[in-house]
Amino acid sequence: MRKLILSLSLFITFRAYAQDALKYQTPPESILQLAMAAPPPQTDFSSKGDVMLVMDRATFPTIEELSQPEYRLAGLRINPANFGPSRGSYVTAIRVKDIKGNKEYAVSGLPANARISHVNWSPTQKSIAFTITNYNSITLWKADIATGAASQLSSRRLNDIAGPVFTWIDDNRILVLAVPAAIGNAPEKPLTPEGPTVQQTSGKAAPAATFQDMLKNPYDEKLVDYYFQSEPVIISNNGEQVIGKAAIYTTAAPSPDKQYLLVESLHRPYSYLVGADRFPTETEIWKINGEPVKKIASNPLDEVRPKGFDATSNYPRHFSWRNDAAATIWWVQALDGGDPKKDVPFRDVVNVLPAPFTADPTALVKTVNRFAGISWANSQLALVSDANSTQQKTKVSRIDPSHPEQAPVTIIDRSENDRYNDPGNPVMVKNQYNWSVLYVSPAHELLMTAPGASPEGDRPFLSAFNLDNSKQRILWRSQAPYYEQVASVIDPAKLVVVVARESVTSPVNYYLQDLKKKTSVALTAFPHPQPQLKGVQKQLLKYKRKDGVDLTAMLYLPEGYDPAKDGRLPVLMWAYPREYKSASDAAQVRGSAYRFTRVNYGSPIFWVTRGFAIMDATEMPIVGEGDKEPNDTFIEQLVMNADAAVNKITEMGVGDKDRIAVGGHSYGAFMTSNLLAHTNLFKAGISRSGAYNRTLTPFGFQNEQRTYWQAPEVYYKMSPFSYADKIKAPILMIHGEADNNSGTFPIQSERLYNAIKGNGGTARLVFLPQESHGYAAKESILHMLWEMDEWLMKYVKP
Repeated sequence: MRKLILSLSLFITFRAYAQDALKYQTPPESILQLAMAAPPPQTDFSSKGDVMLVMDRATFPTIEELSQPEYRLAGLRINPANFGPSRGSYVTAIRVKDIKGNKEYAVSGLPANARISHVNWSPTQKSIAFTITNYNSITLWKADIATGAASQLSSRRLNDIAGPVFTWIDDNRILVLAVPAAIGNAPEKPLTPEGPTVQQTSGKAAPAATFQDMLKNPYDEKLVDYYFQSEPVIISNNGEQVIGKAAIYTTAAPSPDKQYLLVESLHRPYSYLVGADRFPTETEIWKINGEPVKKIASNPLDEVRPKGFDATSNYPRHFSWRNDAAATIWWVQALDGGDPKKDVPFRDVVNVLPAPFTADPTALVKTVNRFAGISWANSQLALVSDANSTQQKTKVSRIDPSHPEQAPVTIIDRSENDRYNDPGNPVMVKNQYNWSVLYVSPAHELLMTAPGASPEGDRPFLSAFNLDNSKQRILWRSQAPYYEQVASVIDPAKLVVVVARESVTSPVNYYLQDLKKKTSVALTAFPHPQPQLKGVQKQLLKYKRKDGVDLTAMLYLPEGYDPAKDGRLPVLMWAYPREYKSASDAAQVRGSAYRFTRVNYGSPIFWVTRGFAIMDATEMPIVGEGDKEPNDTFIEQLVMNADAAVNKITEMGVGDKDRIAVGGHSYGAFMTSNLLAHTNLFKAGISRSGAYNRTLTPFGFQNEQRTYWQAPEVYYKMSPFSYADKIKAPILMIHGEADNNSGTFPIQSERLYNAIKGNGGTARLVFLPQESHGYAAKESILHMLWEMDEWLMKYVKP
């Protein structure tokens, strides 16, 4: 009888443990204080550098706010009550700082508890416009920079779903996409279906990623028709003017000279396989008053594309205005049918068409690789970027737009992962149209801001880049013990800049610096938002894995910790694997030991306050040089990386090799479960929002371009689900119930949990209601931290 009672009690305990019915929990006080610290403010500077906006950000929304009605349609998540996104971040207050006058004042006249977004300078920067989101509407507001006085410009409800919610035309006119005045009632969901939902293929291959939130039935299509539609309205001092019929507008962009509009709209037939960004579109030019001028393109449903990361649409794409011209449209067209496997001399062509849009388009430039972007300077200079994702190569060429017959001149050609040789991004200035164009000095040099990666860590710099010989002169560079970067260039000729400065113990603050005169004036004095971390020790670790590849990790140690006196610590190692085509690129140092230590909701650094040594950003490179694919040896390299990290922390006398946990989010969760399956290095693991069975993402994942049917052994071997019987170390899996990331369906965690459970392993599965791939609600985040703390304290720290 005693044995029977014991067996029953064990069974009851197991059942309760396996299916805990918990209320939301709160982590220990040291973690709670860090998690609830106010987020740092956002900042923005006027182009002249005389005004600075300081914007307070909202803290975490509540689970009640996150649980408001939501439709998931065509890859978007919308709030049907206010015709806006259902999940967003907001500003709660705006302060204006007059830099020259050294005055600061709040934007006034706002409603209580305002949720502000889309803050945007007017063309002359005498005012800002923004939206305020309420429960049932999104409205347009404007604030005067000189006084800070704000007012609502219109009672019209705006639609912030498919296209740009508003765009300045000039200081007196703003183009908005408004909810149609005669929209009527939303479609009602039928109580009974009218018939089955049918999809059919005609035998033509249409490989696609595992996109989330796709349309599922005819009712979803009706919801798109209703909620995505808007009508373009010009709001001015003279009133409001509707300039077009209701449609699903995705672009409504005034030309630089303010005489025309570039308009793109999407329409049926919709797809159940791809999102709204690949639905059929019409692209047109209108006069600014809405009068049609020319139809530029009519693209069909873009559901069928070739395979590969460099694959693209075979239809015209990337329609936009030239920044340096009054009214010239440009777009890109594939020359290889969108198929990167075709052997062609050129992949893409950039076409241009100037007003009055009656001539034939002109081919401006052709790119050898896939087009990646264009930056305009003037009629004699533009920079064109193209890239090869498979080979991880990127290139920048200069062209003369007035002489399209001239061949492009390459000025940058490098591996996209070669951070040591990254020249940075060019500084932009405003032209006569108030559009951003490249700054070019009289010496034919660009100004470039770069992250400044080096063997000593990141040291951002400002440089002069010669367009004729590609030589670079560093004009200014961050120096220890600070991490500094140019936040804004105020006067490129005089080298007057705003620098963002931080250190390990000081948060980001801003300084107005004259680099020629070597003067500096403090603009802000933001306090330390998390003073509990002031004494935390930080160190950039460097070590090698057994094949010689250099690795790094950022180590955080508790305040006052001395290994000689205090002994070894439990360790939490946090990482995210990345693929490289070059071992030398993989070996480069990333990060800086001089950056301010700030803990965000997903950080492992919380546990330095609980007595752990934290190895954050632990490098996990997966290398495949030449014709070799990185993932062919994914497991072997992953194990080498982890083994090297464990050896480093234990050889230092800091980490206890018997008390090391590993964790990660998304692909880091995938890494974690693989390490538990293929090594005995770790006492426990924490996997958040991961994918564990790669056969559920059969047309590629992360940087794997091969399909399951092309490389079944790779998919099998890389799937920790295949080795669930080997996962014996306790693993905590946390997943958002509404994960919208491609491939990380919540069922991924459910199936791995069931597999581990069925094979006698130790696991805990936590689903967070309403949460997506990243978590948002205060209750969810605090509970996640509680779960992680409980797991680490139970299985690792003792």
